[in-house]
Amino acid sequence: MEALPPHRTTFRPLGQRVRDWITWFGTARLVVTALSVLAVGGGAYWLVRVPAPSVESSLPRAGGAGQSGSAGSAGSGSGSRPPNTVVSDDGAPTTTQTTMVVVHVAGAVAVPGVYRLPAGARVIDAVAAAGGAAAGARLDAINLATPLRDGDRLYVPLAREVPAVVPGVSSSSGEGASGGAQGPVNLNTATLEQLQTLPGVGPATAAAIVSHRERNGPFASVEALGDVHGIGPAKLDVLRPLVSI
Repeated sequence: MEALPPHRTTFRPLGQRVRDWITWFGTARLVVTALSVLAVGGGAYWLVRVPAPSVESSLPRAGGAGQSGSAGSAGSGSGSRPPNTVVSDDGAPTTTQTTMVVVHVAGAVAVPGVYRLPAGARVIDAVAAAGGAAAGARLDAINLATPLRDGDRLYVPLAREVPAVVPGVSSSSGEGASGGAQGPVNLNTATLEQLQTLPGVGPATAAAIVSHRERNGPFASVEALGDVHGIGPAKLDVLRPLVSI
């Protein structure tokens, strides 16, 4: 039996094979297929892409009532408003009450002086701010629960000063004293601190009263207080019911 000759494969270059495939597939069909692939890819990209931020998102947002008030104060001349001024819901400025009071604490305390306390503080808070009562202080002679007002002067007496005078809280406006029962100040035995519990009597006037007493002897009458330098008829009328001899 005669043997078959070996099979020979004809080798064609890649470029030739591509051209043969394009000829077989058809140029028109190839163009349509390419355009279809591009259209499908472009549509897929449009669907999955992250959208660009809108113009509205870059605009400033309107805040609430509190934010609009702060923004308005920054942009509409809040510097012209006085301190402790807030804007109410209807836009009208209102003035708030002060949150601190300034009082003078004197007498039998550890550190006498002027102190700033929160509004609504009481006499006991002022005594504590001054370091507490000193040795020999008579705290039961004053009302520790008395509310303090701005400008008040609190005098804490020593035990030996009671009942010659029963000091407490005196107002700088001269409206009278509060904080317990008040007794008249004896012009002939009162100390400088006791004399300064009287309305309108400061350190200089109190020193003038003591100097007059030492130079001329005890006061013979309350009316003789008018001879002291710095005490005129009007002040004498105020002091007359508050002092004795």
